[in-house]
Amino acid sequence: MNLRAPAVPLITVDPFFTVWSPDTNLNCAKTEHWSGKGNSIIGTVNIDGEKLLFLGYHRDFHKIKQVSLDIDALSTSAVFENDKIILKIKFMTPLIPDDYRLLTRPVSYLEIAYESKDGKEHEVSVNIAASEELCLDEPNNIEVVTEKLEIGNLTVMKMGNPVQKPLNKSGDEVKIDWGYLYLTCNSANAEGYADEIWGDAHINIKTSLDENQSVVYCFAYDDIESIEYFGKHLRSYWNKDGQTITEAISEAVKEYPELKVRCQEFSDNLYNNALKAGGEKYAELLSLAYRQVIAAHKLVLDENGEILFISKECNSNGCAATVDVSYPSTPMFLIYNPELVKGMMRPVYKFAQSDAWAFDFAPHDLGQYPLLNGQVYANNQKDIEKWQMPVEECGNMLIMEANVALATGSADFAKEHIEILEKWCGYLIKHGADPGHQLCTDDFAGHLAHNCNLSLKAIMGLQGMSMIMKMLGEDEKSAYYREEAVKMSETWKKTAINSDGSTKLAFDKPDSYSMKYNMVWDKVWNSGLFGQEFMDAEIADNMKHFNEYGMPLDSRADYTKSDWLVWTASMASDDEVFAQYVAPLWKAYNESPSRVPMTDWYDTVSGRWVSFRHRTVQGGLFIRMLMK
Repeated sequence: MNLRAPAVPLITVDPFFTVWSPDTNLNCAKTEHWSGKGNSIIGTVNIDGEKLLFLGYHRDFHKIKQVSLDIDALSTSAVFENDKIILKIKFMTPLIPDDYRLLTRPVSYLEIAYESKDGKEHEVSVNIAASEELCLDEPNNIEVVTEKLEIGNLTVMKMGNPVQKPLNKSGDEVKIDWGYLYLTCNSANAEGYADEIWGDAHINIKTSLDENQSVVYCFAYDDIESIEYFGKHLRSYWNKDGQTITEAISEAVKEYPELKVRCQEFSDNLYNNALKAGGEKYAELLSLAYRQVIAAHKLVLDENGEILFISKECNSNGCAATVDVSYPSTPMFLIYNPELVKGMMRPVYKFAQSDAWAFDFAPHDLGQYPLLNGQVYANNQKDIEKWQMPVEECGNMLIMEANVALATGSADFAKEHIEILEKWCGYLIKHGADPGHQLCTDDFAGHLAHNCNLSLKAIMGLQGMSMIMKMLGEDEKSAYYREEAVKMSETWKKTAINSDGSTKLAFDKPDSYSMKYNMVWDKVWNSGLFGQEFMDAEIADNMKHFNEYGMPLDSRADYTKSDWLVWTASMASDDEVFAQYVAPLWKAYNESPSRVPMTDWYDTVSGRWVSFRHRTVQGGLFIRMLMK
């Protein structure tokens, strides 16, 4: 990968079990949780008695020189060398999207091997040390318990909070403080022990290496209970039949050779398909985004045994199952497993159809991760209805539902919820043509009346419902919703146009502009409400507003959103024009001084992170691939 990643994914399982390097030199900075809090893992190699650092940060050791780094969709590989040996490491998390056992099994791999550089024999060993930071939200406040285990021929170290209170807290930039971390090595010569580094407890496994013979470390985390769902505690999919974490670890170690091949095939296919869809820079962006998108979710089963795919709104407010976070992420899941989109929607339907939800529009969220007991967004506001996103969330649910029907070839899932979908259509027909003083998903920009792009959300939502009804054989209703979408689109064309032919940010704001990213579904669906000529004219005007790192979201500020930028670019009929949009986005990640997991909200003048990191919305970058 030519892209210099702003942060490097190492362990990517779920919103709690995640480790990143904030530097592309993996031995120059302390490894972190996605939030930037410490999640320290330290790797050292001992070569003929000289101990050198290859992973994380330790002030007391010299570093072995890193000579290469490569990132693909499911793995991160690095090569280090000195005058004696070449050391190779590979992190891999097997997030295969249609294999729920692998997708949810909380085990991530690190493979290590070396070869002689000078042609001589060397005595080589490695040591991996994992900090208490991985199992405590606030380290140093409590003394963790550690234990050495033996699972068959595996050496295993276990560490956790002595006071186990699963699901005792929620929040945005919080880490887990329940459950247990396991560090495992498959080497027959491995030795496990616990120690302290600068006051923090660490579990370690040390092993000797034979030249050209790999050893495999596994990092595993048993969170015991994963999600609170309307008062019930749910466990992850992987242990639905009672599998223990030690059984899962043993299974994972045995499967590594096979999974290494499967993961490489998946990553290569993703890259090649993205390359065909949008070019080399686009393919690199998707390869970097994939693990982040998956690891911002947790997959559990509800009381009926149905999949719930719960997102965390990372670095925003920590909301869970947020509709306008799920919506932009769906292109990736529509490609790889649309059943996961159903898993995003089920909690929303359950809450919206309950007595607890009093509104005639869709809710924003289902709680704050990992506690899903009802909407928390704006619940502390006096005028709660003012802080909702009515047109936004109704349109999102309808568009998601239409895409699930198209991707699966069946509208049966929509049929199960048709009553509430029609209710939300009624809201859009009444309020969508010219939305009032409402928030949209870009709520950081504040309330905006007469929002042209939000009106597009309503139009496409109604078109989506027309398609759903057509698939259900409800031709009369299909025609009705199509007619409403056409009528609203014709009004939009008359009122959203500036004097120079470009389109406005808001119907009452002449000479303003904004990305019309919601229009992209007209192209995806070939629904003919606006057409390619209209889109090409809009795209051409957008090019006038570019800064060094891309097009601003709208005329109010210099910041932009990565997902919406790619959606807007995907309306272009010309591949070269699409590439012109993507190039400054690639450049922003490549050059940004903000060393955080892929941000979706950044400044187009400086390339700096504004806010938002590790968010699942980067699944939206896959829309061009979905279209192709």
